[in-house]
Amino acid sequence: MKINLRHFFALADIVDTGRLSTAAEKIFMSQSALTQALRKLEDTAGAPLFKRAGFGVVETAAGRLLARRARRAIDLLIQAEREIRSKHPEASGGSPLYRHVTASQLRALAAVVETGGYSMAARRLGLAQPTIHRAAKELESVTGLELFPRAALGVEPSEEAKILARCANLVFAEVRQGFEEVWELQGRTDSRVAIGCLPLVRSGFLPTAVTQLLSRYPDARVSILDGPYVEQLHALRFGQIDWLIGALRDPAPASDITQEPLFEQPLAAVVRPGHPLLNSAPPSVSALSGLEWVAPRALAPARRFFDAFFERNKVKTPTRIIECSSLIATRGLLLQSDRAALLSPLQVREDVAAGELAVLIDAIPDSSRTIGLTTRDDWEPTRIQAEFARIVTALADDVRSS
Repeated sequence: MKINLRHFFALADIVDTGRLSTAAEKIFMSQSALTQALRKLEDTAGAPLFKRAGFGVVETAAGRLLARRARRAIDLLIQAEREIRSKHPEASGGSPLYRHVTASQLRALAAVVETGGYSMAARRLGLAQPTIHRAAKELESVTGLELFPRAALGVEPSEEAKILARCANLVFAEVRQGFEEVWELQGRTDSRVAIGCLPLVRSGFLPTAVTQLLSRYPDARVSILDGPYVEQLHALRFGQIDWLIGALRDPAPASDITQEPLFEQPLAAVVRPGHPLLNSAPPSVSALSGLEWVAPRALAPARRFFDAFFERNKVKTPTRIIECSSLIATRGLLLQSDRAALLSPLQVREDVAAGELAVLIDAIPDSSRTIGLTTRDDWEPTRIQAEFARIVTALADDVRSS
């Protein structure tokens, strides 16, 4: 979606002043140019944003939604500029940054920061490298700061560039959500639902939630991001996903996120059907210590539970360990050996029910972890995103009751 940010931000001015002429003066545009810009926004929205009232205009329901998102986007840029100016008071300019910055400049900035170079950023955006370089240099001129100092390989984004890049992604997220809300108002149900998924909910809980959402809104555009926690946290904070679902961190790893607990989930010892230890009484800690294991990578929270379990029982921690974060690979390793794996019962519920895996120990003592939703502070969902959150909460209630 290509939107002129100056025109989009003008929606807040129109609502504040109630007159196109006054808003046009405020943003240094002619009234005719602002009227034409407004018409383009209405074409994208598919609905009128303002209607005449006396000597001025008043926003429609669609206009109110978009203007609210415009204010939120403006606030993001103001906060980013305030953070940058606090470090560089000598670079302070006159009018606020949001009055000057363009969508092209912010897209180029975000892409260069993400890829680490102009050429890679150009390929990502499908533009010529000189176009990206020019947009980045224009932004440096607007801010009065060197955002991309030269490095041995490509460029090395400054801290200020990283602050603005995160802000840029969040601004574009607000723009997208604003139009999605307007389209929802018209009955469209193709809003985006972008979810980061951690191991303990990948195989059962999250697929159930997504399936229920799509049964109600078949046109919703769902994307699921898999990967290490650090990468998914970055994607969340940069507006590339809207939720992170899985084991919560204590303490929270960033000050700008909110963690909402859903339910507690222990870790279980899982083996193949027919495993020798399944034929006897619950295995001793010594017997477990003698097994070969498939375990999470070192320093992962689940791995700390694994190591602590043996240390607490004063038994040697297993040394023959395959470190693996893939449930599919773990499943294959279990089926082809007498190894055991530390997994959540939710992860293997279907496999156990089908007789393809077996639970050796239902719950490792003191291994319970809090599963929950992680979102950005002050994030506001669209109607369909909010419906997904309600589905997740209802499923969590079912897990707790069972």
